[in-house]
Amino acid sequence: MTGGNDQQKKVGAASSALTEKVPVSEYQYYEFRAIDHALTNAEMEELQSISTRAEITSTSFTNHYNWGDLKADPLKLLENYFDAFLYVSNWGSRHLCFRLPMAWFDYNELKKILPGDVAWVRRTKQHLIIGFQAELEGADWDDGTGWMGSLLSLRFDLLRGDLRCLYLGWLLSVQNEEVSGNEPGPPVPPGLAQLSPSLESLIDFLEIDEDLVAIAATASAPAGTSPTHDDFGAWIRNLPENEKNNVLLTAVSESGDRWKNELLHRFYRDKKLTSPAITPTRLNVADLLLAARARGEERCQRLESERIAEDARRKAKEEAERAKHLDQLEKREDAVWNDVSALIQTKQPKGYDQAVRFLIDLRDLAIRRGQEALFRAKIETLRTNHAAKTSFLHRLTKANL
Repeated sequence: MTGGNDQQKKVGAASSALTEKVPVSEYQYYEFRAIDHALTNAEMEELQSISTRAEITSTSFTNHYNWGDLKADPLKLLENYFDAFLYVSNWGSRHLCFRLPMAWFDYNELKKILPGDVAWVRRTKQHLIIGFQAELEGADWDDGTGWMGSLLSLRFDLLRGDLRCLYLGWLLSVQNEEVSGNEPGPPVPPGLAQLSPSLESLIDFLEIDEDLVAIAATASAPAGTSPTHDDFGAWIRNLPENEKNNVLLTAVSESGDRWKNELLHRFYRDKKLTSPAITPTRLNVADLLLAARARGEERCQRLESERIAEDARRKAKEEAERAKHLDQLEKREDAVWNDVSALIQTKQPKGYDQAVRFLIDLRDLAIRRGQEALFRAKIETLRTNHAAKTSFLHRLTKANL
């Protein structure tokens, strides 16, 4: 890592935590993706020398460990070979990092949005690396294999100027008490109330407080309309002829998506320059936390009210079904008593169990009719007549009969 400022030290500590050896029986999952450029054969051989067990292709490096650990700094691998990195452990650590072209972003502006340990940015010689990380307590078992596919499009969003995932990182920093006070936070990006599936996945992956997101979304402008095929066509037609030729030459001669991302980055940059300027809202941490806490309390009260109402509906339904069952039982009460006697005579556990179930129904019917004394007398007669059947008597006692 370059430089010696506090932020880089924090990132270095995070990197060291990833490369630290772990005890036996603990699970770790590493996944890297190359997007802008495919890996060369030489690069794949270099990676194979780091981990002979890893699954390596021209665009990916994947490995999991139940014993030992990756014998390399994952952030260095990201810096030298890849564009995205994801890490999951069974003790709750989760990391997501993207490598971005340095020239496309203002490092100092990114630092204002990604201020601390859980959401950070660092510089390398040619790139910027942004990272999100969380330590989740009591997380369900997750082998990590499904996350990269649902999160990878966030990098493409960043390259076209969509900074919503960075703002979610800032909210994570607020949640972890890394930023505080009444100073305004970064601008709330448009479209925070219209989250894409990949942004929803990021919230789930890092367990970002949904109340913080919801409150911030109320201050977010609507997302702009997506460009149409005609919008792209008009912009391309206005490019100088030599630039179009260079784009086509790059497209047919280079592997990976770098050329496409560069073209789209230019398009969105030009579109932004010609769009009406909108002054975004800034939220201070104190107000944000206060509003999120109030929303959380209101949500909990609403959920509790809904639970109580649902319990009441379920209880009413059960009582109605029970009443219907007893109505039917009343029509054949004598036959049921005869069935009880026959089941007891089987001297079989299943027969005893069914007899007790019938007796519970007959008890409830007696209670409904106010004939509890008569029912108790019949039970005492049963106990006397079958005093030798201790297993049956035990079942009666257990059922409070």
